[in-house]
Amino acid sequence: MRRWNGWGDESETAHLGAGPRRFLEQRIGAGTPPMDATLEAVVAAVPPSRLAHAAGQSEESGTGIALDLDPEARVRRARGQSFPDLIALRSGRLEAVPDAIARPRSTGVVRAVIDIAKDRGARLVPYGGGTSVVGGVSVLRHPDPIITVDLAGLNSVTDLDERSGLVTCGAGTPGPDLAAFLAAHGLTIGHEPQSFELATVGGWVAARGSGLRSFGVGRIEQLYAGGGLEAPAGSMRMAPYPASAAGPDLRQLVLGSEGRLGILTDVILRTTPLPEVDRLEAWAMPGWPAALEAVQEITRARVPLSTLRLSTPAESRTLLAFADRPSQIRALATYLRARRQPKDWALLLVGTAGRRRLAGSARAEAANIVGAHGGVRIPALARTWSRTRFRSPYLRNTLWTMGYGSDTLETATTWGRVPQLLARLEAAIANALEGTIGERVHVFTHLSHLYPSGSSLYVTFIFRLGPDPDQTLDRWWTIKRAASSVIEAEGATISHHHGIGTDNAPWLAAEKGPLGMAALESIVRTFDPDGIMNPGVLLADHHA
Repeated sequence: MRRWNGWGDESETAHLGAGPRRFLEQRIGAGTPPMDATLEAVVAAVPPSRLAHAAGQSEESGTGIALDLDPEARVRRARGQSFPDLIALRSGRLEAVPDAIARPRSTGVVRAVIDIAKDRGARLVPYGGGTSVVGGVSVLRHPDPIITVDLAGLNSVTDLDERSGLVTCGAGTPGPDLAAFLAAHGLTIGHEPQSFELATVGGWVAARGSGLRSFGVGRIEQLYAGGGLEAPAGSMRMAPYPASAAGPDLRQLVLGSEGRLGILTDVILRTTPLPEVDRLEAWAMPGWPAALEAVQEITRARVPLSTLRLSTPAESRTLLAFADRPSQIRALATYLRARRQPKDWALLLVGTAGRRRLAGSARAEAANIVGAHGGVRIPALARTWSRTRFRSPYLRNTLWTMGYGSDTLETATTWGRVPQLLARLEAAIANALEGTIGERVHVFTHLSHLYPSGSSLYVTFIFRLGPDPDQTLDRWWTIKRAASSVIEAEGATISHHHGIGTDNAPWLAAEKGPLGMAALESIVRTFDPDGIMNPGVLLADHHA
């Protein structure tokens, strides 16, 4: 069963022993476990639906539609996975819940749901895997009724063109389902975000995401070939041309649109053959400057790796402190001391995948560069990281029960600005609460997606929950504002791959500029003249 107030399956729990608890207590103090609301209490407080008169079956375009008004179903589709979402669900203080859930199973029904919303004066919130960490699927208070459109019924592969390497599937298809289907045909997409367990292909496109293997297969914009969009103003088909000079590429409008233009119904993705070899190696780099030089050299040389990820020394220490096999970590420390690595070493992950000969050549070239910068292989850590890489979202659930809040943010900038942005960003987050309420924040970073011209920075921060949910939210917003102000001042992007949602919307205008924002607003009006799609997301009219 899907957990209603956190990440993942209810049966899955990330366990943290005494070591991680001591680690956090030494850095930010002991946490106080909160009193969470029960699902039964939250459901009991759900107000009557403003669409009660629309319950049951109606006929639109010859298709039967049922609107689900069940209070528990409405609670379970009220929020995503942003930190404000987590606070609202755990405390039971939901600002709003959808008035109804629609579950279309075809493009025709999606069209009919849009028509119902027009007729009833309702707003629509598209919902795929519900994994948005920036408020992209959150139902907020609105004077009009809200219908959440659960796209789980659009879960099927409708076409596989093996000669062209193209697969067409419903927008509600989860990543694992698509991966299993393609593997049976010797193919893969290679897109593996940390939300892979639950995220859908439509969500990948709508949020303009990146996966662990983006260094090799590319971001979703390299993998997205076309598909269908049902907008309030009409339907749009995007053909999977390999290339075109027929004006601006309309597929770029859909990428990152977060449901503001309409509802993605099907997605066409580019596949690649399953790799003959798929290998991840871990290296200990002798300090941050040497590590930065190594990854910049690799990216400039365009070594054809599948994965490249670099943790700061602070993140490397944190990862080891949270490891689930302490004996292996002690052995690693002894090994690195014998290899004369300093205590502030940085973890570098290097992945190779593809044809055996090409992957071997890439691995050797990367090893030459990393070795020249003082890197030391640590094979056991690569295996541990691969085994636990989807564990992090579950850790947030566990940390919450211990009295700690954990969240992430990410940005990207050019190589020349990476060191300054990193230093300013971590300092702003670490000190965000100390001056006002005397609270410390533990912060650590890795470079998750690297390019010849620059890199993304993926920042995680942990802080103590407040004595009241409102105070916890205020602490989070204080950290969020401090970090986003630095990102804006440094001229970096407010989002590299999480999207904008409601959380990042206050800072979008600084990045796009007045003309850019006017262009986005004009595009939204073209596709959605009456503004019924996903209110408050992307172009929210509010300030932090």
